[in-house]
Amino acid sequence: MRILGIESSCDETGIAIYDADKGLIAHQIHSQIELHATYGGVVPELASRDHIRKTIPLIRQVMAEAETSPEQLNGIAYTAGPGLMGALLVGASIGRSLAYAWNIPAVSIHHLEGHLLAPMLDDPKPEFPFIALLVSGGHTQLMEVQGVGDYQMLGCTLDDAAGEAFDKTAKLLKLGYPGGPKIAECAKQGNPDRYKFPRPMTNRPGLDFSFSGLKTFALNTLHKDGDDPQTKADIALAFESAVAETMVIKCRRAVEQTKLKRLVVAGGVSANLHLRQRLGEMGDKLGVEVFYPRQEFCTDNGAMIAYAGLLRLQAGEQDENAFYARPRWPLNELNKI
Repeated sequence: MRILGIESSCDETGIAIYDADKGLIAHQIHSQIELHATYGGVVPELASRDHIRKTIPLIRQVMAEAETSPEQLNGIAYTAGPGLMGALLVGASIGRSLAYAWNIPAVSIHHLEGHLLAPMLDDPKPEFPFIALLVSGGHTQLMEVQGVGDYQMLGCTLDDAAGEAFDKTAKLLKLGYPGGPKIAECAKQGNPDRYKFPRPMTNRPGLDFSFSGLKTFALNTLHKDGDDPQTKADIALAFESAVAETMVIKCRRAVEQTKLKRLVVAGGVSANLHLRQRLGEMGDKLGVEVFYPRQEFCTDNGAMIAYAGLLRLQAGEQDENAFYARPRWPLNELNKI
């Protein structure tokens, strides 16, 4: 079975072809970072228009690279949510229309399920069950995963997601967009002994997160001590360390609560090397295997959507001859397969 995957939920246009026997055949990602950098964040209307411009040319390019004709495809998977409504509708309408024209099934994919399954694009693949930490610009969630579609929420963010907090903190430090890579680069010059930021919600039981207070703490520190380059670097390091350690503390609690010895970390923030180092140290100490997507598959991409689509199409799922988008879509509404 060979699947075309289309991802257009936010500011990356991702196209990929995944084969059940050969694995990932070809993929391309078009990033809109330069388009939105001037505004310090994603502008939904601009994102939608760019997806319209890029999706069809990228599909042609990926199919040529994979030496795959429409007749060789067995299905199309597209992201139906969550995400920006306009951006989602671009991928959904193109995916459903091509499937109708080529007389093959289409299946709508949950964006976060794609991220959660992204580490399975490479070997060794994590086996079920496992704990999953999904950390991105829009979501920070801890869950227990028993199988595809079988997700039990353990904790989530009560305000800003981790990626959103990185973006906002980078903006107040005038480091640019996107915030995660900018803060990580600036933090390399930071003095680890100068600041100690709080680890929010770690002094109480539970697995929920809160990062908006860290942003405020960084702003107050900046107002107090100035915005010279060294102070910015010290704040960036203290912020990055606080976010990483908070996640480590919550993941350790999840391991102790569930007794599971496998942890999957996915989403854009999972590319952060400081976070990976700290989680790796926790894993070594507790005997927990930690799995990540390949760096290029941490951010939004078509490969994860194609893979998730393969699993759901193999299970017999497919959409009717209509398309829809769900900017808000709880994971617990998915079918177990």
